[in-house]
Amino acid sequence: MIACCSAATDRKAPAWVRRVQAVFAWVVPSVVLVSLPKCPACLAAYLALWTGLGLSLTSATYLRWGLLSLGAASLLFRVGKRLNRIGAVFRHFRKETESCDIPS
Repeated sequence: MIACCSAATDRKAPAWVRRVQAVFAWVVPSVVLVSLPKCPACLAAYLALWTGLGLSLTSATYLRWGLLSLGAASLLFRVGKRLNRIGAVFRHFRKETESCDIPS
């Protein structure tokens, strides 16, 4: 029988790599939302300027709303994960303090 070598896949990245990934997970959607043009015509003009591809105003409108939705969803996901982690720490602390027998 062949044993599966899962030890290589269970390794975690070094701490500094995880920190850099966490920072980029917050920075990238924030930069996209801040730097996104406010009007679809500007988005179409920027896209044409940077890539040389023409884009209709209707397509630019859909692209803009799509980028806004993805950026906001990504940030909301990160906020949810952070709140879940804070809640887990709070629940753990509360469980520890409730189990202590403090004489009165």
